[in-house]
This record gives sequence, C-alpha cells and structure tokens, in this order.
Amino acid sequence: MTRQVDVAILGAGSAGLYAVGQVRKATDNWVLIDGGELGTTCARVGCMPSKVAIQIGEDMHRRNIFEREGIEGGEQLILNQEDAMEHVQDLRDVFVDKVLSTSTDEMSEEEFIEGNARFIEPNVLEVNGQRIEANKIIIATGSTPLVPGAWEPFRDRILTTDEFFEQESLPASVAVIGLGVIGLELGQALHRFGVDVTGIDMAETIGGLEDPVARDAAIELIGKEFPLWLGQAAEVSEAGEGRLKVTAGDNEVVVDKLLVCMGRVPNVKTLNLEALGVELDAKGVPAFDPHTMQVGDLPVFIAGDVTGERPILHEAGDEGRIAGFNAVQDTPVAFERKTPLSITFCDPNIVMVGRGWGELDEDAIAVGEVKMGLLGRAIIMGRNRGVLRVYADKNDGRILGATFVAALAEHLGHLLCWAISQHLTVFDLLSLPFYHPTMEEGLQAALYDLKGKFDEELDHPIELKPLK
Repeated sequence: MTRQVDVAILGAGSAGLYAVGQVRKATDNWVLIDGGELGTTCARVGCMPSKVAIQIGEDMHRRNIFEREGIEGGEQLILNQEDAMEHVQDLRDVFVDKVLSTSTDEMSEEEFIEGNARFIEPNVLEVNGQRIEANKIIIATGSTPLVPGAWEPFRDRILTTDEFFEQESLPASVAVIGLGVIGLELGQALHRFGVDVTGIDMAETIGGLEDPVARDAAIELIGKEFPLWLGQAAEVSEAGEGRLKVTAGDNEVVVDKLLVCMGRVPNVKTLNLEALGVELDAKGVPAFDPHTMQVGDLPVFIAGDVTGERPILHEAGDEGRIAGFNAVQDTPVAFERKTPLSITFCDPNIVMVGRGWGELDEDAIAVGEVKMGLLGRAIIMGRNRGVLRVYADKNDGRILGATFVAALAEHLGHLLCWAISQHLTVFDLLSLPFYHPTMEEGLQAALYDLKGKFDEELDHPIELKPLK
C-alpha cells in the first residue's frame, strides 16, 4: 500500500509541530509521524518541569535570609520531597496536556500516524508496513540523553531527564555527572531539596562558560552550595549495598544514584539515513544548510534537536518554521538566524548572549564589567553576587556579546540580545532609560565601564539625545 503526500514530517516535538504549522498553510496533503512519547521534550522532561523543581528549590533556599529580614521560624521549615515531586509532575502533566490538546489530539488518523518511519529512498518512507512517497520530508525526531555504554551495568541506579521527573521519592545522595545547563539546574535543585549532591565534569568549567572572569565567579558561587569536581572524567564502580562509588582524579564519593547529564544524541538510529546517499557525521546526521535547513540538494529538511547544534526551544521553533516553509516552496529561501542566547536557570543565572568569549579577538574588543556586590536592588533581595561582562567592538562601540553570572540575568540577557540584534552601540544603550532600583542598573553600570574604554567624547551628556 502506497500513499502520496506533499510533505511528511518525522517527529511531533517542538520543531515538528512548528513545521506542521507552516506546511498546513500551503497544503492539506501532509502527514506527521511519531512513534515515541508525545508532548515535546520541553514540556515532558525539559524546560518546564525543570523550572518547577528549580522554583521549589529557590523557595526553600530563601529561608536562609529570613532571620535578617526579621522573619522568624525559617529554620523549622521542612520540604516534603514526595509532595514536591508530585507537584512537579502535576504541573508537568498540565504542560504536556496543553501541547497535546492543541496539536496531535486534534489531528485525524490521516494527518497523524503513530509509528517509527524509516527511509527507503530520499523521498520514500516506510512506517507500520505502509509506504509513503512524499515530495518533501522533514526530519525532526529530536534527541535522547547520552549514557556511556560502560555504565549500562548500573543503569537501574542512573537517572537522566527521561527518568528524573518520574521519581516519587529522591535518593539521599547523588553524583551529577556533567555540569552543563541540565546538570547545574537539576543538581542545584536537588541540593536545595535536601539531597547530598556532588557535581562532576571533565571540563574545567561549568555551564559552558568560556569567559574566565565569569567562569571563576560561577564556580566560586555554586561551589559554596555543593562540591564541584572539575577537570577529571568520572569513573563508576560498585560500592556494595546497592550504592555506587564515583571517582574523578583524587576525589571519591559513594552515592545512591547518578544523575547523568552528559549531553544528548540525535534520534536517527532507526531512520536508515544511509538511504539518503549522503555522508553522515559521527553522530549519524547529514550535513545541512542552517539557513534553509535543507540536506544537500535533496527533498529533505532537518530541524530541531536532531541536528545536534542548537538544542534550545526557540531555535527548534525557528528551524521547524524554516524547514516547514521551505518544504512547500519550489526553491528554498535562506533565512537569517537569531542572535545566540543561552540561559542556565541556576542561581545565579548563567547567561551568554551574542558572540562568545572564545569567538572574539581580545585585541579587537573592549570589555565592560561590573560586580553585583554593591547593586542596590540585588542587596535588597539578598542576591548581590556575581558579575556582568559586556563585549563591544573596539572601533565603533557596537555590542558584540556578553556573559552574565547574576540573579535575574535571564532578563538582562534578553535586553542585550535584542540590542545586539539591532546593531546598537554602548552609546546607544546608555541613552535609554534605566529605572531605579532595578537589576537592569547593573547592566547600566557595566555599560558605563565599557564606555570608559573609548576615547569618543560627545558635546552633550551621553544619557540625552538633542531634539532634531
């Protein structure tokens, strides 16, 4: 049995659903195919439930400054881990139901097929014994947490994000292996839930930080909450009584479970991408144009986490839109990609905007910096820790990027991302209003420090613009 469609979309995650949104504007003859868990990675095991856990942890952690504010009894507060995890799961289910109720639940059997597709030819798929010939195909099959094969004997004591949000109770002790976005967020949340946490990463940094000043600040601040072992790979072995021994260099700890956050691998294993007839990289992914999302000159597009390049929701959304739009065009259109923005919702936030420290020529940039210790709003909140670093072109003052380690830096990151997208300079930004007292004044202070690195003098106050 063969079915003819204009577009077949593989994967009902964020990228796939955004692709459907574009495709259905141009044709009714499309099909969405997915044989895995529905509801998107973000809603099920990613962005949303992790923020619930982080919020609970922050609320509990807040009791540590109650005494100075005259609030008594904070030391008597107890976090019921089982009830907390039930709350995480309840809200997770709300987020998943919201996705399903506006997507696959509304699709007919013709529009949505539950099953795993595999390529027969570049424009031919097989799913559930049915052959589907498509003018265009979009690969949006997402990714899966990586667990080293050598650790498979301990799999019953290993948690990834796929298992973490299903836990009804938490272990007494955990080693978090991998201190990127997920490891830092969940590791700190677990510590604030009362779990004994040890963080381990073979890199010399955390949260992907490259800026040396920001890196040192983040390591110092988060390292005050739980130990961070950096620069050595973790090794795991049995410790008896169902526990695991984890070593990294000269460090050793015995824990109940591991939380493995060592990255994700593209879901391509069962797709038979060899049938595309193009070279695949080490992860099994074909080369593609990031501005059209097209794979070579094939009638195939790829989008979302499966690419392994920009595992962030708004990027997956854009890639889905690009792939979906181009799948119904005669000639693909190249689209500009957004200014990079990365946020780790640990405390303090770790935010990277625009061009990263490793991409910049230190001799060609000026850097503005402010430490958060004296910022009024931060002092009031009891969160006056961290540093803001802003990078500008030394020639014209145009903002190129920034790295923030500070409370509520998620908001500062958005502001600066928008400024970079508009090609604004440090002088442009300082002419804009900064309300008092706000965390944004920290950014203002960093910009003043940056302005001081330039010789340019105006004939009027930089904060003002003469009427034209």
